[in-house]
Amino acid sequence: STHYATSNEVPHLLSDLIPPGACNLLNSSTIYANNEVALAEVDIYGFDYDYTLAMYSNALNVMIYNKARSFLIEHFKYPEGLRKYDYIPNFTVRGLHYDIQKGLLMKIDAFHYIQPGTVYRGLTPVSDNEVLQLFGGTYHVPLQQDSGFYGKGPKVKQFMDIFSIPEMTLLASANDFFITNGIEYDPVHLFKDISEAIGMVHLKGYMYKWVMEDLDKFILRGEETDAVLHRLVSHGKKMFLITNSPFSFVDKGMTYMVGKNWRDFFDVVIVQADKPHFFTDCIKPFRRLDGNGDLKWEKINSLDKGQIYKQGNLFDFLRLTGWRGSRVLYFGDHLYSDLADLMLRHGWRTAAIVPELEPETKVVSTDRYTVSLTWLQALTGLMERLQTHRDPESKLVFEEWQNEREEVMTKNVFNPQFGSIFRTCHNPTYFSRRLSRFSDVYMASVSCLLNYDLDYTFYPRRTPLQHEAPLWMDQLCTGCMKTPYLEEMSHIR
Repeated sequence: STHYATSNEVPHLLSDLIPPGACNLLNSSTIYANNEVALAEVDIYGFDYDYTLAMYSNALNVMIYNKARSFLIEHFKYPEGLRKYDYIPNFTVRGLHYDIQKGLLMKIDAFHYIQPGTVYRGLTPVSDNEVLQLFGGTYHVPLQQDSGFYGKGPKVKQFMDIFSIPEMTLLASANDFFITNGIEYDPVHLFKDISEAIGMVHLKGYMYKWVMEDLDKFILRGEETDAVLHRLVSHGKKMFLITNSPFSFVDKGMTYMVGKNWRDFFDVVIVQADKPHFFTDCIKPFRRLDGNGDLKWEKINSLDKGQIYKQGNLFDFLRLTGWRGSRVLYFGDHLYSDLADLMLRHGWRTAAIVPELEPETKVVSTDRYTVSLTWLQALTGLMERLQTHRDPESKLVFEEWQNEREEVMTKNVFNPQFGSIFRTCHNPTYFSRRLSRFSDVYMASVSCLLNYDLDYTFYPRRTPLQHEAPLWMDQLCTGCMKTPYLEEMSHIR
């Protein structure tokens, strides 16, 4: 009779399977490549400002949430009882989808399937059976309902930027308030109102005011941004900044991180750019601001160093600078409004800033995670072979393994509600698919650049396609040299 391994016997069997050094490859200072990028060919570095050059602390999420909640109560006349709902740190993750009509927050994979167990109505998970009923007997969300190219769709909205964390949390809290109190409400109105309340926090300048009043509390790791800019300039690179934020705000933050002369680093500075329209429409002309941030009336025929420009559009930007194609590497945190068009239409190289890499790589590089992942792969392989055996004993073992596989998958070592932003159980998430489509390289923060030579070439690891033979060597050798200067750079951290 066959002896089937039990999970208790597994750990010492697995340690033989895990290649040496597998856990040491990952660290959050690494730059990961989706596409080959030779820095030697890049002369021009472009940056978004918020969450790219300026990293914010979680304290900002709490402030945005509280202010938007007050707007709901005071401006939109929502019930006072909402005030009882405080911000819940780490309730949501970026990249989730929200079904506007059903009031459901959920995680969708790259093939448009909902991951079971990650559907929340308010603050409560919805059972798998109910999800199937709600979606007509399937976990699939049809493409036309979904967000369209920029994450905005008629029925389903995808939350892609880091500022959307407080918005999702407020949606969950408000839905929960109405449901638990048995108050009838329209989820569509709620979605619109919350979206507007969050917008007011930005439009009325509250967020800018808070950050400017307490830079120490809200801006993280400014010295790293300073080090990156110095390094690029000392290697003769040109730099530009395109941000939706107003000049006074950017000026205060950059002065705090880099010093009074921060503008000397940049060849072009554009504020209140109105992205994504900046990249897609060719309508708004550039206007120049004077030293006080007031608009000047004259026509713009060139973009000059030391000046500050407002609005504008990408077509004029390309025409006036001549900066085209793969000479430009642009860094941003929003996959749609920062990176999609630049990559697809204009051939700029794009770098996505994904701060979540930091906590997630910490988990991924633990021995516990490596062991359970290797066990999962081994188990899946065993199930694949055993499924053709129809005798009762094999069937029984198959069921046990199936349950165990589900169990290994659902032990959530990432976010307790929604898991990793990069993976559902067995597939990449919708967010991951977008990340690999719209970014050539991705990293936890701009400071990861400090770990590499400026003529370094990033080679993506060649991951086998399904019909190719997997090669350990192939997997392990490319991309092991991930962070050549980690030791030398540690003094900046």
